[in-house]
Amino acid sequence: MELLVTIAVLAAVLTIAIPNFRDFLLNSRIANQTNEFVLALAYAKSEAVKRNLNVTVCSRASNTACAASTTWDAGWLVFADTNANGAPDAGEILQVRADLEGNNTLRAGARQRVTFNTSGFSPGFNDTFRLCDDRGTADARAIVVSQQGRVTSQTGTAACP
Repeated sequence: MELLVTIAVLAAVLTIAIPNFRDFLLNSRIANQTNEFVLALAYAKSEAVKRNLNVTVCSRASNTACAASTTWDAGWLVFADTNANGAPDAGEILQVRADLEGNNTLRAGARQRVTFNTSGFSPGFNDTFRLCDDRGTADARAIVVSQQGRVTSQTGTAACP
């Protein structure tokens, strides 16, 4: 009898806990990925000012090359463009971020890269990035980069592909 009561209580707790735990994990993952991207942009901005040269964040094709794509699911590179050729060369790469976990997607509206100048501005590189998981728009994140180099994030405002 005691065993049956224990099993019934355990079943009731698990019925409530498991869906909430899944949401907790998904919320934690998307918040972490948002923070990582925002921090990469902030790092690039501060390095541009500190080094007194352009620093770029671009969608990643490999650990040493940018992708010519607005799809950022494969991660990103941060590089200091010391020779002003617009591409990461040996010794210029400052940070590499690998693929996003959990089949999450990060898509730019129009940009394949964001470049911060020596003043920390990103003229001509403003865009809205959409970070989505399998739950859709309601739980998606929008990461907005302004021409002044300001980065903000919002929840539930990004239209997912």
